[in-house]
Amino acid sequence: MPMTPSRRSIIIDSILLFAAAVLALVTAWVLLASDAPRWLLTASLTGLTMVAMGSVVARFVSRPDHLRALQSHVILDIANESLSYMRKGLTEETADAVCHIVLAETEVAAVAITDRDRVLGFAGLGENHHNVGGPILTRATRESIQFNEHRVLGTKEEIGCPEPSCLLKAAIVVPLEMRGEPVGTLKFYYTTARLLNETQVTMAEGLARLLSTQLDLSELERQTELATRMELKALQAQINPHFLFNTINTIAMLIRTDPERARELLREFATFYRRTLESGDQLVELGRELEYVRTYLLFEQARFGDRMRVIEHIDPTTLSMRIPAFMVQPLVENAIKHGMGSEDTLHVGITSACEDRVLTIVVADDGVGIPGHDLPHVLEPGFGKGLGIALKNVDDRLKGHFGRTSGLEIQSTEGVGTTVTLRIQFGPLEACEGGV
Repeated sequence: MPMTPSRRSIIIDSILLFAAAVLALVTAWVLLASDAPRWLLTASLTGLTMVAMGSVVARFVSRPDHLRALQSHVILDIANESLSYMRKGLTEETADAVCHIVLAETEVAAVAITDRDRVLGFAGLGENHHNVGGPILTRATRESIQFNEHRVLGTKEEIGCPEPSCLLKAAIVVPLEMRGEPVGTLKFYYTTARLLNETQVTMAEGLARLLSTQLDLSELERQTELATRMELKALQAQINPHFLFNTINTIAMLIRTDPERARELLREFATFYRRTLESGDQLVELGRELEYVRTYLLFEQARFGDRMRVIEHIDPTTLSMRIPAFMVQPLVENAIKHGMGSEDTLHVGITSACEDRVLTIVVADDGVGIPGHDLPHVLEPGFGKGLGIALKNVDDRLKGHFGRTSGLEIQSTEGVGTTVTLRIQFGPLEACEGGV
């Protein structure tokens, strides 16, 4: 087991005292052997004793700050090692890993982590009978959760272990919190109550606060992921009823005028809607995303005919790059739905390029544009309706997946057209060729 900082400090103090004693003895022997005057012997021994005592006293006087620094260092080390586990939430797997980390970094005899009802993890003395998965046996642990306060247990009876041979005779119980509410406890065990002191209580409380912060972050990440999935489902569900009805009406008319074309569109329509129900959690190649866009455009082309023209300028090196599903189609649908005028032909351009690990996909139209007073608010929460919500959804998903430097940028001039730029900033080990 690696030496802890506090144990190292005790060893240093012991070495200093031993060295001072040896130095005093050697000096006395030398002076006696040389028949030095008694006053010189007395003065030398007194001076050495004062220097030794002064050094030790100075070290002990500075000990509180020294111990606090060591304590902070230990807590931060534990928090750093446990972060990857605690991000997964409070489970038996994460609790077991964190208990073993804490045991290795501190001088406690054993460590346990519980939720509100069960022991999730245990490491140290008593592993053979402190059963993980079993119910909480200690009354003080339940009280710590109930009142959200720490408890210091100075006897074996307070711990409540039913095993007569258990060596754990003292403990500190500190609640773990999520959003300010107790969700479990962190427990430090000792073999004697003599080891219970303010330093140990402060360390347990400090570590519990950091672990609680990590739990809060894990819950925030989980809620963000859940919200993103729900937004995607909402976006998939909103594939516009008007688009659905318009496509069905278009196919119905083609059944009379062009039955073969109608059958082809029906097959494509089934494929299109099956894709909208797929999970958007996984990354897909841009090439596949563009195939989905082209399928969508088949129905719009059948509906608008020559009043809509789409031009693609796709960099071949970007086709294998992987992006979250259902990103480009909402941009194209937004261009058609909100850009189409009453008479003029709408031109929609789709381009892609990648440079310096930044993938750029641009959907531009020469349609009616966005009024100047609305443009600054297009990506604000709650603004707009229909596909306006879809743009906000795409922007949020990009930022959630790739970071704040990714997202949408919208430029528009009323009566001239709109350009929506989707930008993805990849990491330093990623390149345009082959994607992420």
